[in-house]
Order: sequence, then C-alpha cells, then structure tokens
Amino acid sequence: MTPIQNVLVNNRTTITPIWLMRQAGRYLPEFRNIRSQNPNFINLCLNETLSSEITLQPLERFDLDAAIIFSDILMVPFGLNQKVEFKKDLGPQLGNLNLEKISKLDEIDFIEKLYPIYKSIKKISHNKIMVNKDLIGFVGAPWTLLVYMINKISPKKELIFNFFKDEFLINKLLSIIEKFLKIHITEQIKSGATIIQIFDSWAGLLKEKDIPNYIYIPTLNIVNHIKTLNVPAICFPRNIKNYKEYCQIVKPNAVNLDYNIDPLQVVNELDIPIQGGLDPKILLTDKENLKKNTLRYLSIFKDYPYIFNLGHGVLPETDPNMVDYLVKTVKDY
Repeated sequence: MTPIQNVLVNNRTTITPIWLMRQAGRYLPEFRNIRSQNPNFINLCLNETLSSEITLQPLERFDLDAAIIFSDILMVPFGLNQKVEFKKDLGPQLGNLNLEKISKLDEIDFIEKLYPIYKSIKKISHNKIMVNKDLIGFVGAPWTLLVYMINKISPKKELIFNFFKDEFLINKLLSIIEKFLKIHITEQIKSGATIIQIFDSWAGLLKEKDIPNYIYIPTLNIVNHIKTLNVPAICFPRNIKNYKEYCQIVKPNAVNLDYNIDPLQVVNELDIPIQGGLDPKILLTDKENLKKNTLRYLSIFKDYPYIFNLGHGVLPETDPNMVDYLVKTVKDY
C-alpha cells in the first residue's frame, strides 16, 4: 500500500507522505521550456506525450509520493463544447453557453474529446517511477464548474449580480455537470488514477443558506460516485467557513486545508484525514522560515492521519530548490 493510501484507507501515518498542488508547473524551468513552445494550454493538456512528461517532471526532481495529472478543471466545460481559452494575465475565458446543445451531448463524444487525458493517465501509470506512488486524477466541484460556465470568467471576489436569476438554467446545468463529472472521473480511474481530488475553488463565494443546495448535495453525489469505484476522494473546498459541517455531510476520505485556516482550530474537530494547509508564499521566503512553518504543521498533525501539502498551488515565482528543501524536511521528520 502506498504511503498516501495508508493515510486515506487505514487512517494511519507511519511516514508523512507529501505531494504539492501545482507541483508540475511554471516554477520548473523544464515546464517553462515546453510551455514556451506550446502556447495553447488546452492543446497542451490534450497532448498525451507532453502532458505525461509534464506530470512526471516534479517526480524526477523531488521525492514526492504522488503525481497529479497535468490537466485543468475546465476540461469538462471544454468537453461539453463550451469554448474555453486561457489568456495571459486574464485567466480562463469561456464562451457563451448553449444549454440545448449541451443537453443533447452524447457521452461517447464527450469521452472522445477528452480521450488524450485518459491515454496520458494510462501512460503515466505504467512508468517505473510510479512504483509505490499514487496517481491523482481530479475534477472541479459541480459548484465551481457552474460558476465558470455561467460567469464565463474567474469571479475573483463575487459573482455577477444576476447569477441566480434563471433557476431553471442553474438546476439543469448542475445536473448535466454532475452527469459528465461522473463520466470524467470514471474514465480517469479506469485509466489508472488511484485517487481523485475535487477542487471547489469558489466554495467561499456562497451565502450560508445556499451552501447545502450548491455545495453539499452536489459534491456528496460526486464523492459517493468515487467511493463506488473503490478509490478515495480528497476534497478542497477553498474558503469554506465550516470545515466540520462540510466533512460531516460530504464525507470525503480526506479534506485539504486552506492556508488561511489555523491548523490548531481543525485538528481536534475533524475526524477524517487532513491534507495540506501550508501557505505557498512561505516557499518564497528563506529556508529557516520554511523549516519552522513546515515543522509546525508536522508537529500539530504528528498523531493524526496527515498528508503534507500546501493550502493552494505552488506559485510560479517559487525557487525549485525551496521545494526540494521542503520535501526533504518532511521526509526527514
């Protein structure tokens, strides 16, 4: 059993495992080299050879316990034939939504459009570097995909003022998203993903009264689907206020902490494995500060099933030597 599976399945941490969100990314010169020659991000995600190479880049440098497939949560809207573009300094830009067209989309067409992702997962899973390591597939949570598909850009701090005006559209789209998320998850697992992480990037935008309908119930449906496939689910409900209630209702196998959550606050109130929490900006400081903060998390969770990670993705300006130091600090603990 892998070190991460030991935490997720057995609720035990013999050795603290570590992987990092955005561990394959712009902070690595080898990634920047590939990216400079492949400006279209969607095409890069759909390039089986390059996406598998990018996924494995951090494992060739660092002693990490998992690879996470190089892809994006917006590959699902792309698979549903909504236009998705990534523009420099602007982030993702989505095209107009055609609900009638999306409603009629055939499952086979969706799988075919995203098939290179599944081929990439299969290729990575057979690489010898993956021995005793997990391969993490992932999706955006239903709510976060709903936000992107209706909002069409990153909402930053708030939704467009009339976001909820068309209740029929929202409910219909949510059910379509759920259906195709399940298909995307199933295909990732069939191809070799051993864990699924659910990113709810915009969980913090909702008022408390709307959280059950738009976050708890839809995400629970996805988590239950993952569990039926005998694979653990890790959830990252970014900026959610009530972690305890979220975990009690959604029942993931583990939850990823935001970096603005005090680990001391949650360590005694959650009864499932915990992942992450370290502020990625600490990697931009010095080794002494990085070590101090890393040891703080390791100390707080030393008697708890814990997977070391960050409270958000590795920042592009991060020095790879600091990532190496972080991994070694965790491994030496």
